[in-house]
Order: sequence, then C-alpha cells, then structure tokens
Amino acid sequence: MKRLPGTLALFCTLIGLAAGIGTVAAHHSAAMFDQTKLLTLTGSVVELRWTNPHVTMLVNGTVKDGDQPSDWLMETTSPGNLMRVSGWGRNSVRVGDKVVIDMAPLRDPEKQGGLMKKVTLAATGQSFDTNIRDQEKPDIE
Repeated sequence: MKRLPGTLALFCTLIGLAAGIGTVAAHHSAAMFDQTKLLTLTGSVVELRWTNPHVTMLVNGTVKDGDQPSDWLMETTSPGNLMRVSGWGRNSVRVGDKVVIDMAPLRDPEKQGGLMKKVTLAATGQSFDTNIRDQEKPDIE
C-alpha cells in the first residue's frame, strides 16, 4: 500500500501535463489567417515588438490605392527564427520605415491584421522573408 500515494501522485502529474499540452499546441495555430489569400500592405511602421513568442509589427497603411490609411497588426514567427533563417535582426526594420508587406489576412474582415510573409523596406528594396518552412536550411533541425 505504500506505493499507492507515489503512483497516484505520478498519475496526477501526468494528467496535469497532458491537459496543458492542448493549450500550448493551440497557441501556435494559424487558423485565424486566410492562407489562401495574399494581400500587399503599404505603409509606415508605427511599432515593432521584437519579443517571444511572436514578433509583431503595427503598420499604418493601406492594401488598396486610394483607401484611407489605418493601423494593421502584423504577426510573424519568433525573433530567433527570423534571425537564424532570414537574417532579419532587431534593428533591420525600425519605427518610421516605409514598408511593403506581403501577408495572409485575418479571416475576420472586420479586423485589420495578418500573418506577415515578407517585409520589404521601401527605401532600399531589402526584403526579409518570414516563413521559416520556405527558408529551411539543411543544417537546421
């Protein structure tokens, strides 16, 4: 009977860990983005958050010529992935930069945001891809 408390504690711990896995996996879903559409946003960087788990960028711009500029929230992968695969660093894009962004928009047409696929600096033409799967290198596991 002495083994029962230890076994019960182990069982409860495993159940707790298993319950949390669904929450963690759900965080990385891209279901909110319409991957069948590709829009081009042209505007200026208002804010850049170079933080884990995702780099985000607030851009004031438009997807159609003649539209009134508005704020769009762009999301992409982690800073480590961007640095390792595409060469994009913390200071590659700065607040105030004019940019052209290829993105998969949010499925909800009432919200302005998207999954950033590529950002191009208008001043230099330098581009940074953000899709790590398209940029995989053989030596990256």
